[in-house]
Amino acid sequence: MQPKKGRVIFHVDMNSFYASVEMAYDPKLKGIPLAIAGNPEERKGIVVTSSYEARAKGVKTTMPLWQARKLCPELRVLRPNFDRYRTASREIFKMMAEITSLVQPVSIDEGYMDVTNSQEFENPLKIAENLQSRIKRELDLPSSIGIAPNKFLAKMASDMKKPMGITVLRKRDLPHKLWPLPIEEMYGVGEKTAVKLRGVNITTISDLAKGDPYQLKQVLGINGERLQNRANGIDTRAVDPEAVHEFKSIGSSQTLPSDTTDDAEIRKLMNQLADNVDRRMKRKQAAGKSIQITIRYHDRKTITRSKKLHSYIEHKDDILYFANELLHKHWNLDPIRLLGITVQDVEEKQYIGKQLDLFTYETEANKEKLYSTIEKLTQKYGKNTFKQLNNNSDDQQPRTSFQKDFLDDYRKE
Repeated sequence: MQPKKGRVIFHVDMNSFYASVEMAYDPKLKGIPLAIAGNPEERKGIVVTSSYEARAKGVKTTMPLWQARKLCPELRVLRPNFDRYRTASREIFKMMAEITSLVQPVSIDEGYMDVTNSQEFENPLKIAENLQSRIKRELDLPSSIGIAPNKFLAKMASDMKKPMGITVLRKRDLPHKLWPLPIEEMYGVGEKTAVKLRGVNITTISDLAKGDPYQLKQVLGINGERLQNRANGIDTRAVDPEAVHEFKSIGSSQTLPSDTTDDAEIRKLMNQLADNVDRRMKRKQAAGKSIQITIRYHDRKTITRSKKLHSYIEHKDDILYFANELLHKHWNLDPIRLLGITVQDVEEKQYIGKQLDLFTYETEANKEKLYSTIEKLTQKYGKNTFKQLNNNSDDQQPRTSFQKDFLDDYRKE
């Protein structure tokens, strides 16, 4: 049951998170142009994030490092320290969880909160102000908070005032706060979608909100209806604390130090990527039924090729075998800039029905007595008497900010 006034949703978005964490760790970095980049020593390093001082000089996320340094010669560049960011993220989500149990992390530096019931004790604006102040006071990190009746509007609101902004966006505010914005600024509208919309003279969020539903469906398919609903402030999605556990693919990609056609170097990277995916599959206790590779060439042209498999795979040897098969089939022998391997159609192994074939039957049959004994002990002492041990712990820090395996750490105290 929702209260008569409807839901109250926060979107908490940390400002220039990686750079801000580094400045909190080393205050001497404050006030100078700072960028976090994956490979500062290599020509193909990419800016992961930058401080507002660097942004004022034109430095942007995903910009090549050489270009950023050209725009801002005094730019200070640091490698990412994911352990440090992960620790800060955990503390932020702990603070959020003290206000409401309905917290949904969506990345290392942003998440949703449903404070509908919390407002019985305190005004939502006051809750937001106290949370923002506490994060700044205890962690020395700036944030922006959007307050709205649903997740989409809360997300849009948090982007409207940075850094250290708090913005309320109600449905009655849409005509003057949301609709005048260019279509590219709408969350959920990427570059390709924006081009399609501009092709039918939809240039603002207002144009989308008032557009012809039939035309939108012709241009964007079912996504057209969803985006138009969002533009009109309609979004029924719940804040789901368990959503962090949903995953359909597990992958790893890496940019090479230099464009290459060297077979040995490519094989080495493919082996490393398969190892990364294997490690994450083990941590998730998951298996997948499709394999995909990503190839980005020297001219930045990027292709993805995938293959449906007859049975689930989870081990490195299988991942590497099918990924190499796709690479040999689809690589045009031009110099490669980036490679990626992704296992798709992923499910947790506990939900996958065991499919016995001629190769696994004998192994499973040999375990039958063990299974029988475990079943008897389970009936006597309850579930989880025995657990399959997994010695493949993953102590490596995540390679990118898109790694989400740790986003429920704040609940593991």
